[in-house]
Amino acid sequence: MKALFSRRSIIIGAIAVIIAVISLVSVTVFGSSGPITGMADAVSRPLRTLASNVARVFENIYSSIYRYDNLMADYERVARTLTEYERDYREAAELRSENERLRALFDFQERHSGYKHEQAMIENRSGDNWSSSFTIDRGYANSNIEKGNGVATEYGVLIGQVSGVGATKSTVVTVLDTTFSAGAFVGDSGATATIKGDFSLMSSGLLMLDYIDDNHIVLPGDSVVTSGVGGVFPSGLVVGEVVEVLRHSTGIGRYAIVKPMREIDTISYVFVIYDFEVSDEIEDIPAE
Repeated sequence: MKALFSRRSIIIGAIAVIIAVISLVSVTVFGSSGPITGMADAVSRPLRTLASNVARVFENIYSSIYRYDNLMADYERVARTLTEYERDYREAAELRSENERLRALFDFQERHSGYKHEQAMIENRSGDNWSSSFTIDRGYANSNIEKGNGVATEYGVLIGQVSGVGATKSTVVTVLDTTFSAGAFVGDSGATATIKGDFSLMSSGLLMLDYIDDNHIVLPGDSVVTSGVGGVFPSGLVVGEVVEVLRHSTGIGRYAIVKPMREIDTISYVFVIYDFEVSDEIEDIPAE
């Protein structure tokens, strides 16, 4: 056994010596690594190529991940910037709206220095088809308002009348409600009439102008303002604008369809006029 192992060791050593000699001769004769080294190089070249390709693939993947991370970082920066711009825009819009409201309030007080009024916020609106009303955050315990007081915007537009007063809240019927009515002047001619809510028009957001003085011309586009007759509302509050003039089915007398000056659903703050100086003159109301 030892002899066999010795013979194998001798053979392997001889082969190694032969390969070394051939490699040395190849380098000496051919000036290169020779056929043996060339064969080894040829065998290993595909492996080196594969390794190089794999390395490039991983390099591309890493580069893509790096670019993706950069793009996501840029996107997040842009998103944060847009969010900040949107917040600043909303704040600026709110400040502008508040400044306009305060300026209008100041003008309202200047124009109607004889009015005593309470500012109130609308909290709830009626949700049925049989009436048009809303609730405000003022009552007999936290204000001076009373049932029957007129309710207007800061621009001097009449939008309703207090119909019920609670401790800290009150109900206001709008000019669209069938229980609302007020004496009115129409257009430059000064025609007298009665502005009132009408059930058939309420769902369309319109009012009726009835009992129009036949001695005066009333045309679409004419403004309708309170006359102050009866002392319930001060004179000169704008109610709306005539959109159509019609004659009653009986053929006697005219009536008109009136569009309110303000869409009531867009109003958040109102002014309850609980006292005012009675005057026979109509004050000039600037356009809103």
